[in-house]
Amino acid sequence: MPRAALPYPLPEPGAPVRVAFVGQRTYFEACALQEPAGGLQPLFIDYRDAAPTAPVLEALEDFAPHVVVLFRPENLPAATFDAVRAPVVGFLTEPLPRAGRSSHPDLEYNLAELRRVDRNNVDRVICFDPLGWETASELLPTWRSMPLPVADGLYRRPTPSRRPPRVVFIGYSTMHRETALVDLKHKFDLPHYAHGLMGQELREVLAESDAGINLHGDRWLISFENRVLLHLAAGHLVISEPLDPKYGLDPGLHYLEVADQYDLDLRMHQLMQQPDAYDRVRIRGHRFSEQFRASRVWPRVIGDLFADLEAFGTQRVLAASV
Repeated sequence: MPRAALPYPLPEPGAPVRVAFVGQRTYFEACALQEPAGGLQPLFIDYRDAAPTAPVLEALEDFAPHVVVLFRPENLPAATFDAVRAPVVGFLTEPLPRAGRSSHPDLEYNLAELRRVDRNNVDRVICFDPLGWETASELLPTWRSMPLPVADGLYRRPTPSRRPPRVVFIGYSTMHRETALVDLKHKFDLPHYAHGLMGQELREVLAESDAGINLHGDRWLISFENRVLLHLAAGHLVISEPLDPKYGLDPGLHYLEVADQYDLDLRMHQLMQQPDAYDRVRIRGHRFSEQFRASRVWPRVIGDLFADLEAFGTQRVLAASV
């Protein structure tokens, strides 16, 4: 049976493609395409939960995108994109309850937030966490799973470490994180950026650092935080709690894995005593991160999206034209 016609036009093959990235700039500008690449012409539109949607719709009308990437679609009010005549890809960025595994209050909260989503705001959904795929599929048209890419402007070639190395943690505060970091903050120069780090300030902090720590929000909330790829892209040595999923990263080969705060303390002392001890790990990790460069990822994803829509159509229903 032939599929119904798409409710919006797709660009002609080879024509420039305007792609609008919509989401909270603090978190997602670092994951978006920031310069034209692979035939895409990007625009980032800042939007956060509970903010007025009129500025977003006005910016979309002015830009007339061929496709929209919407980070955290659960934050967009119902029916907001009913008149947006372009395919919309939602990007789920929070871990969800995993089928067959014990849950966690934070995962249940994320699921409750996701239940707010208007399925008609999106044509396809990317789930950053493959372990939450089955949960997300009950609510949204899940399409593929991949980690958040890293903007090209944040990539830096690994350079010789400072002596002593400068180690940084970027992430909001939780009891688990503060417990793991409090002693290290007293022993070493360990800056902690809890929020609001973006743009030029983010680039400067990354350029002034040699290693980055990754800690989960809770000891039992094991996931894959986007700061892992962010630090690898910046040429840093990554010291992280166990990751799940790992997305191909191997502990000891691409990053250092620590079991707890005491293991982290040991690694920090080793690094301070011998800053170049893990240079091979740092270099391999950086090379691994190249496959997640935004200018490589987004053209492939958008091209695949158009092909998928051509083949299978969409269940999204748009408002009638005035």
